[in-house]
Amino acid sequence: MVVPVDIGTASAAQNAVGSGSPRGRRVGARSGRSGKSGEAPASRGRKPSFGLFLTIVPFLVLIFLFSYLPLYGWVYSLFDYRPAKGLFGSDFVGLQWFQMLVGSPTQVQQIVQVMLNTLAMSFLGIAASVLPLIFAIFLNEIKATWFKNLVQTITTLPNFISWVLVYMIAFSMFSSTGMVNGLLENWGVISEPIKFLDSDDHVWLKMTLWGIWKTVGWGAILYLAAIAGIDQALYESARVDGAGRFKTMWHITVPQLMPTYFVLLMLAIANILNNGMEQYYVFQNAFNRDTIQVLDLYVYNIGMTGGNLSLATAISMLKSVISVALLLFVNALSKRVRGTSLV
Repeated sequence: MVVPVDIGTASAAQNAVGSGSPRGRRVGARSGRSGKSGEAPASRGRKPSFGLFLTIVPFLVLIFLFSYLPLYGWVYSLFDYRPAKGLFGSDFVGLQWFQMLVGSPTQVQQIVQVMLNTLAMSFLGIAASVLPLIFAIFLNEIKATWFKNLVQTITTLPNFISWVLVYMIAFSMFSSTGMVNGLLENWGVISEPIKFLDSDDHVWLKMTLWGIWKTVGWGAILYLAAIAGIDQALYESARVDGAGRFKTMWHITVPQLMPTYFVLLMLAIANILNNGMEQYYVFQNAFNRDTIQVLDLYVYNIGMTGGNLSLATAISMLKSVISVALLLFVNALSKRVRGTSLV
């Protein structure tokens, strides 16, 4: 007995198996897994991954040598270290230096002033972190390429000048015999030189302004790269709808840069105690020492100038612990607000 076969149904089933339909792909996937040919891509995928891992091994070694191995130096905080005696030849004092940080009224007063200076200048720097964003947005609107490159080069160059040279520029311009005081005296504006550098007035603001001048151009580079990655179709659609330059900046450029800005802002908050030392070291003098001394400079002055390396190590340890705690807090805040974490 001959069973009739529907030719259309048979050809459709054959095409489903042979073509890219979901059923055909499932059949092909099962047949591929059952044979030896399905094992080849997996084995080939493991080798490039291992090769890529080998490329980062030198950097992991460098990170270990320069970031984690120096943590062994924390043991100095448990000794009354004397360089002539060596570490284990010095007296073991346990937690004496940590107790002294909170037990001596003079030490507590100094640390409070140092923390006030550190936090004040850090918050001023965080408040000024929006300036590179604004500068990058307006710099991107310059249509003349040569002028745009010229402005970007001039504003980026100060980042490559050391703080020693920056102080030399500041001294030649704002010292008692500098150019600014000389001009003001010649014009009859002042009768005595203004003490811009050798005074404790507005030290926090002065240091923030010098930091802005040095880093605003360099900080704008990251935002310029982010602007270059914005989909140009958004700008074209806005122009079709009649949006002008400022409206496209406000409604397209600024929102697209906000994720980058918030990541950098959170990292700045996590490093709020890490002001660095070079800027404040070259600008410090006997007149402004109390208001310019940040935590890093305070550790340096105690360890190198005061000769108490053990106390400096104890203070540095507390700073590291607080910084890690701030990083974890900011990471949790980022995960709750933005849905993504930093680490």
